[in-house]
Amino acid sequence: MAHAAIQTQRHWHKVFAYSVTHFLVDFACAFLMFSSVASTPEGYLCVLLYNFCAFAMQMPLGIIADRWNQNVWFAILGCTLVALAYGITHVPIAAVIVVGIGNAMFHIGGGIDVLNISEKKLGALGVFVSPGAFGIFYGTMAGKGSGFPVVIIPLVLVAAAALLLVVHNMQRGTYPKNAPFSLDGISTRHVIIAASCLFLVVCLRSFTGLALDFSWKSVGFWGTVLACAVVFGKTIGGFVADRLGVIKTSLFSLGVAALLFLLPQFPLTGIAAVFFFNMTMPITLWAMAKLFPGAKGFAFGLLTFGLFLGFLPVYLGTVIPPGGYWLFAIIASASLAILLSGLKRVKE
Repeated sequence: MAHAAIQTQRHWHKVFAYSVTHFLVDFACAFLMFSSVASTPEGYLCVLLYNFCAFAMQMPLGIIADRWNQNVWFAILGCTLVALAYGITHVPIAAVIVVGIGNAMFHIGGGIDVLNISEKKLGALGVFVSPGAFGIFYGTMAGKGSGFPVVIIPLVLVAAAALLLVVHNMQRGTYPKNAPFSLDGISTRHVIIAASCLFLVVCLRSFTGLALDFSWKSVGFWGTVLACAVVFGKTIGGFVADRLGVIKTSLFSLGVAALLFLLPQFPLTGIAAVFFFNMTMPITLWAMAKLFPGAKGFAFGLLTFGLFLGFLPVYLGTVIPPGGYWLFAIIASASLAILLSGLKRVKE
């Protein structure tokens, strides 16, 4: 019992280390984009290239990480690339490619490790994925400001070194490794249907998160609270799913979100809608990893490719017309139906 408790404590130390680093990496990426790239003549193209490298590239990189079986080193290399990108901001296209690939490598390495140690639980997944929203929010604010927080570069590198120390400590006990790489079942009907459902849900979530533009969102206080809703929605969603199960949590969270999206004019209802809508984030990740137990990096990357596709309509100029918030209620309802169809085909 004592050994199990110590091992659990070590696992949570690692999840915490990855989560803090997640915040720093996403902060550094957002800051670089808005402080050094977005206003350049190549800015519009750079935004597309960054999102492609950071999200679409996670799928092939995930396969490499699955095979290499050195997840922490994959994450550390990602952190290093993010830091190095600051040295080539005078070549914006090169900088966004490097920082985007670095972002992807960190997420893949950290994502696989957290999936390995969380086993059947979702709480750790929610804790790991959620700080990124804070990193993007505050990194964007800082990037649009006048200052240059040079401390972010050494902080990213220090966090990478801390990850190595945490892993070294964990290796005194049982340290979960990647399963032998395998995509067995990828061509079977139930896996194709389940994976397609989970993929589509992530596409819809990505589009909603980017297209939502509440009239009160620009107000400083409410904008910060909205970012908190995204973060804590993902975090709490994992723990609630551990307690109630993925089906009940999905029914409750997306059902409530659909109703609340009908009242977008009120900050509290809008914020609550975003909170509940994001609760299924760790559920989709957990379920996709269940479909591909021998390729968790590929599973992680498949979902982030969905994030990229959800980004494209907004990037290309799709705008929700005034009074069109009912569309998000429909998206939440459709997401629920699609998610349930996928989850019922996932073996727990």
